[in-house]
Amino acid sequence: MKHLLSIKELSQTQLLDILALAKKIKANPAEYRRALDGKSVVMLFEKPSLRTRVSFDIGINKLGGHCLYLDQQNGALGKRESVEDFATNISCWADAIVARTYSHTTIEKLAKHGSVPVINALSDLYHPCQALADFLSLSEQFDDVSKAKLAYVGDGNNVTHSLIYGAAILGLTMTVICPEGYFPDALVVTEAQALAAKNGGKLTLTADINQIEGHDAIYTDTWISMGDDTSLTEIKERFSPYQVNAELMAKAGAKYFMHCLPAHRGVEVTDEVMDGEGSLILDQAENRMHAQNAVLVTLLS
Repeated sequence: MKHLLSIKELSQTQLLDILALAKKIKANPAEYRRALDGKSVVMLFEKPSLRTRVSFDIGINKLGGHCLYLDQQNGALGKRESVEDFATNISCWADAIVARTYSHTTIEKLAKHGSVPVINALSDLYHPCQALADFLSLSEQFDDVSKAKLAYVGDGNNVTHSLIYGAAILGLTMTVICPEGYFPDALVVTEAQALAAKNGGKLTLTADINQIEGHDAIYTDTWISMGDDTSLTEIKERFSPYQVNAELMAKAGAKYFMHCLPAHRGVEVTDEVMDGEGSLILDQAENRMHAQNAVLVTLLS
């Protein structure tokens, strides 16, 4: 494992090892206080962030490393200097690059031209760190995470892509329920279905919200992606049948609710569900740091 660009590049063993290490770091932080001693990590962010930036920054600090944050005020990637020059220059000083970019191509260029590990902290195609935190959160609720039945409801986006790859690799049963025209990328679905067949999982895609029945957890994300200029009124018209509320949770028989945040309360999910007893949203947020720390330790040890 040289980089973390996408979940699909991990074997089942690698993915399970990262989750196991994350649990160890979470349970025994003192043992890993010097895991990144003398290591420096540069964070390159083109997009705004709360959980990703804070969890990486504090997580690196807790592991004994040093973090440097660069945003667009230092010049846009590929404009002031080429992505290739960013990668080669930062590799002279830093031990790893964490990048949050608009285009996944930028992430790939950083990995190709740099000489240090690159971690994808979100791109237009994937959000692997989020998915790792999500499966860590589920694994804390299930002795065997492969037995969990997960439903994703809403817009098929970068988070969905990472979730279906992860579910397929781990052998979960996962149903993706989206309005027509908002399904995940077809190539991602094809690759994930092949991985699911290989690992004993099952991936189903449908626009029928009634297929929500028989799942342990319901996952949703904002219907309005960063940079999307579609009006909220138009979005609500298309997605309102897919709102996660108490009725939908009951119909699914789901005990757990998941959301990567930020959320639009009262839009894709009601306050009642988001703040309810079965909500795992804060577990997911906390586990961002532990999952990412496990990736950093794996890549830099």
